[in-house]
Amino acid sequence: MSAFSPANTKLRKLSINSFMRSYLKNGRKVYSFDLLSGFSCPMALLCLAKAIVSEHGRRIQDGKHQRFRCFSASQEVAYPSTYRKRKRNFDAMRGFDNVEEAVQFILSHLPHDAGVVRIHVSGDFFNWIYFQAWCIVARDNPSILFYAYTKSLDFLLRGIDEGIIPDNLNITASRGGRLDHMIDEHGLKEAVVCFSKAEAKAKGLPIDKDDSHAAHPRYAGKSFALLIHGQQPAGSEAAAAVKELRKSA
Repeated sequence: MSAFSPANTKLRKLSINSFMRSYLKNGRKVYSFDLLSGFSCPMALLCLAKAIVSEHGRRIQDGKHQRFRCFSASQEVAYPSTYRKRKRNFDAMRGFDNVEEAVQFILSHLPHDAGVVRIHVSGDFFNWIYFQAWCIVARDNPSILFYAYTKSLDFLLRGIDEGIIPDNLNITASRGGRLDHMIDEHGLKEAVVCFSKAEAKAKGLPIDKDDSHAAHPRYAGKSFALLIHGQQPAGSEAAAAVKELRKSA
């Protein structure tokens, strides 16, 4: 079974964005490569959640400092096949002791018709070997546009300092993690989860509805907002915000 996944609902919107046409000529498509939520996110904080599997079934385990629940962890509870695929990817990638093995695994599964690849609808860069592997995969496939969100800002900044991030790999800092201070200290482009359109406006951030702000080079250096979505803990501020956004949709 392929380690990559076809575009989900949001990524399908990206595929019809006029800015993306040059990357999707001749039938090329949008894919993602995903890992287990939470377990592969060492710097997650405000969104931290994990799908816990036991003899009693699946359940969500929310992080101690959670403000909003990671939507992809909820997916892993609801859809066993999604959980299994992401777990297989995570188990494979963390089993490699060197960059070359990790690169070969990714390349051996990279779809021949990939035009745009989102690295992680779920998961994050969990170690330096894995981060380097993606930089090499992107470098060696210059016709494909790769992009990612990350809270592993230590790896991102090291990659910038060492000059290993190629031009066709766009990485956006994701606010809400343990290393948020690095966003401010280094002026990184960031994505901020907002609970309303008014909050995004107050922060002076455009709302990204189709991932184009994260993916396309034309938005390089420009921060943006993501509206809260997904299944949120009952009675939480996040749940109330999702309900209001659905009403106004």
